[in-house]
Amino acid sequence: MHPKKKAILVALCVSIVLMLAKFAAYFITNSNAILTDAAESIVNVMASSFAFYSIYLATLPKDENHPYGHGKVEFFSAFVEGVLIGLAGIIIIFKSAHDLIFPTEIKQLFEGAMIIGATGIVNLLAGYFLINTGKKHHSLTLEADGKHLMVDAITSAGLVVGVILIKLTEIYWLDGVISILLGVFIVYNGYKLTRKSVGGLMDESNIELVKNIVEVLQDNREEPWIDVHNLRAQQYGADIHIDCHFTFPYYFDLNRVHKEISAIDKLVNGNGDRSTELFIHADPCLPECCHYCKVNECPVRQEKYAGEIKWTIENATKNKKHFDQK
Repeated sequence: MHPKKKAILVALCVSIVLMLAKFAAYFITNSNAILTDAAESIVNVMASSFAFYSIYLATLPKDENHPYGHGKVEFFSAFVEGVLIGLAGIIIIFKSAHDLIFPTEIKQLFEGAMIIGATGIVNLLAGYFLINTGKKHHSLTLEADGKHLMVDAITSAGLVVGVILIKLTEIYWLDGVISILLGVFIVYNGYKLTRKSVGGLMDESNIELVKNIVEVLQDNREEPWIDVHNLRAQQYGADIHIDCHFTFPYYFDLNRVHKEISAIDKLVNGNGDRSTELFIHADPCLPECCHYCKVNECPVRQEKYAGEIKWTIENATKNKKHFDQK
């Protein structure tokens, strides 16, 4: 089984067991704050189920209908999870506000706190495992599910402290206040996850990724690579797709251009830890390029070499040759 599938399957099984444990804690305590945590566990199970299906799709090979692969479904999976988290938080806030006005009897708080504390520790370990696996295999779905479990562990820790405080002080209206605060925290984390997934679905530029690519090209640039511009990068699950324009001496024949493009492709893939599909549009040089062109003994040079124009994220992403960017 693929490591990503194995990881999300573990998360799904853990989520089901913890959900049952949290509802057991609610039934023995009748605490609205504990019900808040239990309700979020339903979201965990739903999110993990959808995440498992999305990872199954993401690991499918490219086909005629999906020439870029199926990896983008991971952004949609993270979006659904973020929406579910946000809805759970909103429902929790309204339910807690109602119970704050019309309180119910609370009992056996210490027993409930022990159960919630144990589930929080398990969620912390599971979340850490999913985040590490997601980073290793470049899976937004696993990272999103892992962060969700980490948030769940934090809310459980806050809940345990709150429940113990209620028991010691016997101020029972704190139960509603604590659950409302936890609901607000859950909504905020749902928003952050949704925002990130929407950015991926809308092909929002990954600034850090583009910056790393430009740095690799700059550190290993060859004389015939006069400039690079209009560089764009998109992420489809674990795969990266890059397209850019490279300027080469105009007198290079097709074989030489192909050789240079192959060298750039090998450089980018050799310095990365995941598959990169690179599309390069070859531009011919112009006389205005001469002052920063480093090609020795160029037979058509019209200006002396004045100095290198360093490739940066600012000039490499613009759709202009570098002499146009002054």
